[in-house]
This record gives sequence, structure tokens and C-alpha cells, in this order.
Amino acid sequence: MGISLCSRPVHRVYCAAMIDPREILNATFGYQSFRPPQEDIIETLMSGGDALVLMPTGGGKSLCYQIPSLARSGCGVVVSPLIALMQDQVDAMLQIGVRAAYLNSTLTAAAAHEVESALAAGQLDLLYVAPERLIQDRTLDLLEQTSIALFAIDEAHCVSQWGHDFRADYLKLGVLHERFAEVPRIALTATADERTREEICSRLNLVGARRFVAGFDRPNIRYRIALKQNPRTQLLRFLSGHRNQAGIIYCMSRRKTEDTAAWLQDQGFNALPYHAGLDGSVRSEHQSRFLREDAVIIVATIAFGMGIDKPDVRFVAHLDMPKTVEAYYQETGRAGRDGEPADAWLVYGLQDVIKLRQMMASSEGSEVHKRAEQHRLNAMLGLCEITTCRRQTLLRYFGEMLEEPCGNCDTCIEPVDTWDGTEATRMALSAVYRTGQRFGVNHLIDVLQGTPTAKIEQFRHERLPTFGVGKSIEGDQWRSVFRQLVARGYLSVALDRFGALCLEQKCRPLLRGDETIELRRDRKQRGAGKQTRTPLPADLDVALWEALRDCRRVLAEEQGVPPYVVFHDRTLQEICASMPRDMAQFSQLGGVGERKLEKYGPTFLDIVEAHLASGATPGSTAETNL
Repeated sequence: MGISLCSRPVHRVYCAAMIDPREILNATFGYQSFRPPQEDIIETLMSGGDALVLMPTGGGKSLCYQIPSLARSGCGVVVSPLIALMQDQVDAMLQIGVRAAYLNSTLTAAAAHEVESALAAGQLDLLYVAPERLIQDRTLDLLEQTSIALFAIDEAHCVSQWGHDFRADYLKLGVLHERFAEVPRIALTATADERTREEICSRLNLVGARRFVAGFDRPNIRYRIALKQNPRTQLLRFLSGHRNQAGIIYCMSRRKTEDTAAWLQDQGFNALPYHAGLDGSVRSEHQSRFLREDAVIIVATIAFGMGIDKPDVRFVAHLDMPKTVEAYYQETGRAGRDGEPADAWLVYGLQDVIKLRQMMASSEGSEVHKRAEQHRLNAMLGLCEITTCRRQTLLRYFGEMLEEPCGNCDTCIEPVDTWDGTEATRMALSAVYRTGQRFGVNHLIDVLQGTPTAKIEQFRHERLPTFGVGKSIEGDQWRSVFRQLVARGYLSVALDRFGALCLEQKCRPLLRGDETIELRRDRKQRGAGKQTRTPLPADLDVALWEALRDCRRVLAEEQGVPPYVVFHDRTLQEICASMPRDMAQFSQLGGVGERKLEKYGPTFLDIVEAHLASGATPGSTAETNL
């Protein structure tokens, strides 16, 4: 990796006569002045105190530990979970004459020994260490024999077991307080609500640390959130304004990152996939190209991006909804680190929410933890569904107030069209109650619209007072009503009952007539939702059918061919009937040869997988298509 052992004219002992931190700022880093509250943070560390720092991405967190590391006696030790980025961080330091190195699992034994020898000899100013390496007895023993200027714990929110980037090794970093009580420590993060801040201080033994909250607002980022209708078409429309620019696109699954990257390449974009399942060398190459080349788009899972230093990322797009506001804030924060205008764009659907809730329900952890995760997911969905300024809501989540609407988010630029949904909401809530809170949205809409179905007859729901009271409202509008009621916490989705909707306590004032409610009026998708003129089987799962047709239409448009060239309607109907789960089952469908199996199989299997994740079962109709 190469270690520069050149000497530099920087005083290594902090005393009254030493060089002022401003001189280091100017001579070494080339900046003329500090941003608030950098100078106060640096002064705290220089005098031997501890600090917790919350500062937005691009706000200059690194200088808060780099400058005191250079000014104090000894080497500054930076704990970072970002192994893939350590080389770039070290390279950046070497470029400006700072003697830097790293210790992590990527080094050979000989290279690691070289770094350790340089540390012991006092020839390093900064050492970046992976947390799993730091907590090893060998490393701790070495540090105890070395002069340490400070410990910087970067991405400190990783210590939170409630958070989105939890790292188990971070829980053991309290050992630094125990074994190096006289060495100042600084914990840094760009995202942490009040609960997470308390957890950071508790787990890292930083209870007495000074806290610096520099604010969360990133005014240069424009936030846009829309309903997922035809995601690829929507994405192309968004990317048309970002040709030849660097960006990140986040997807929920590994397969989707690869499929999306390949599709974007076909559309003329320089797009590369990135996820934890790729070979390490491929991930490293793709990340390196993103950092070093212009106009590269990374299509990734959340395995990519934490701590990205690339300043000119012009957009961050989400093709699936993040599971927490913290994750959304941090991921969108990777755009516009240079302070120039950047876009944060997201499309979402309630299917995203249902899939995330199922993942949470099946995950390990206590019921208290799962309830907290559900609460955070609800907050994220609420951010998507609001009709007021998104930035105000986003900042309020972190305890920061923005007095006036920002003027730089979609709801400010294009005010949301709303309607008085009070009466419709009462109808919807009443239908949920009178049907016993046992059914999903499709059946509830049939009740409200007075549609005679076998299920209506089976449960005698035609006798309910709510049967047919909502005939004047279209089915898509009812889906929007139910989706927004879930988003705002008036209804919940029972995952263990195939997507049944249940009343929440919050709905009582609405049912009693003590509250009114304004609902978002969804914009209709252009050219979407057209039904085939061919009569469909009576038991066809319409939700899956429409999803398959949308997918087929997009594939056909990409290749400039009629939809039937991809698959005939009959094949799509067979998919609805059998819901194949793997390539072997898919190959048994009529009209699926080897070439189409290879070319289209994975994409259509993803559609089926997402549909089943919503609570549908093979051979049944979906009850969660909101």
C-alpha cells in the first residue's frame, strides 16, 4: 500500500506556543477558516476532552479529528467500518503530506507488520483501523505502547442496535475508555435521533462528552418522492436531467441491482452493480471506478456508500423505499457533498412496506426491538405520504425545526392536490370494522363498491350497512385512501393474516366525527392501467396480472417490439395461475423456451416473488395491492 514517512513542519505537542490550528487548517488542508462548530470541537479535543459530533454529510467532520491529531503529541487513531474506503482516505492524506496508514483484513501479514512498526516508531500521524481489528488484544497492546493523540470513532451510529447500520464490533469499543482513559475520544455521525445519541454516549462511555449538533439540513438537495407506477419509465424520465453525471441508485435486492444496471447500460448509461454478494474484487473495481471516473452510476443495495467521499454525486435515487428515515437521510446525503445542487429521488409503493415489514417480523430480536423498527418504518412511510414540506418533516424527525417551507422539495415546488377525504375515510374505516378486521384491501373495496363476488356471498357481506356506500369512488381512489390511512397510522397491516387491515386507536376521532382529514390526490399514470379487451378468467389475480403486463410492456418498449413478442397473454395467465418460484418451474410454462427463460425468467420471477411477499399464496388472490 505504501507508507510515506516524510517529515513535516507540524508541531507535535499541544501547548501555548504551538502553531494555531488555523495555521494547520491553512497550510496542510488549504482552507482559510473553520465552519461552525469545527473550531470549538477541535479546542475540546486539544484540551483533552471528549466530544459527540453530529454534522451533516459534507459538513467537515473529518477535520474535527484530523487537525487535533496533527497538533497533539502522538498518532490519531480513526475507527472506521469502511474497509473499502480506507485506501482512498489514506491516499488523500498522503497527498497533502500527512503520514497516514490503515490496518484491516485486506493487508498481508508483511504489510500489516510494516504499519505496526511505523506506528511504534512514531512515524504516523493518522492510523485508520477497522473496528474488528482494533478490539483484538494484539492491537490494543500495541496501542498501549504507543503515544496516541486521540481516538476518533467514525460512523458512530453503527453502535446503535436500533439503527440501520448496526455493527456488532462497535459494541466493544467501550474498551477504549477503560484502557485509554487519558486519551480524548470523539464520536462522529451524520445521522442520529435523540435516542441514538443517548445510546452512542452510553455504549461508548461518552456520558460526559460535549455534544455538538451542527444541524441536519442539506439545503442544496432537492427531495422528490412519488408513487411507484412504472418504475423504469419513471427512472428514465428522472435520469434524462442527469446525463453524464455521477449518481447512486438504491434497490432492495441484489438481483434487482444487477438487472437495473444491465438495463441502464442498454439505455446508454455507464452503470455498474454493487452488492455484498458480488466477488470482492468486482465490488472493489466498481467502487474504484465510481470514485475515480466521471459520470458513473452505481446501482446498489445499502451495502454501498456509507462514508463515500466523492463530492460530485449529483443524484441519489431509490427504486425501493428505505426502511427508516435515518437510512433515507444518510443515503440521500451522499449527493451534493460539494454543496452544489443535487437531487434525491424516490419511488415507493405499499408493497415495499409490506415486504419490509415481513423482513422485520421474521428477523431476530426482541418484540421491543421489532416494535421500534415498525415505528421507524411507519415514520418513513409517513414522510412519503405527507402533503406538506418534506424538508420540514425530515428535519423535525431529528429534532430540528425549520420555520418556513423549504421551497426546494416536490411538495413545495408543485403543491400537492388534496381533497376532503373525511367521508370516504369513515366509510373505509367502517368497512374494516364491520368485516371483522379480517380482510385485505381488494375485498374491502368490493364491499364499499357493492360488487357481488363469491367471497362477498360466502361471508354475507352484502348485508352490511357499508355494502355499496362507496360506489361513486373508483377502485384506484379507494386503494389510495387505504394506503394513506396505513401511512398515517389509522390502519395497520396484519402480516400473519395475509394482509388483513386492522383499526388503530388513532382512528377513533375520525370515526366519531371529531376530526376531518385531507388526503393526497394521486396523479394518474400516463398510459397505465389499461385492461386487455380479452375476457379474463374469473379467478385471475388481477393485481399480479397487471404487474406482469406492466413488466412486459417495459421490456417490449426497451426492445422496440410488440408486447406479445415477449410473452403472449396466455403465458401471463399461466404465471398467475401457477406462480412459479424458480427457473425450473418457469421453464414449464407455455411459450417459454430456453432463450426466453434465460432472458426474461429472473425478471418475471421477481414480480411473482414480490407479489407473494405481499401475503398472497399460490392460487389465491392478493389482498394487499394498495
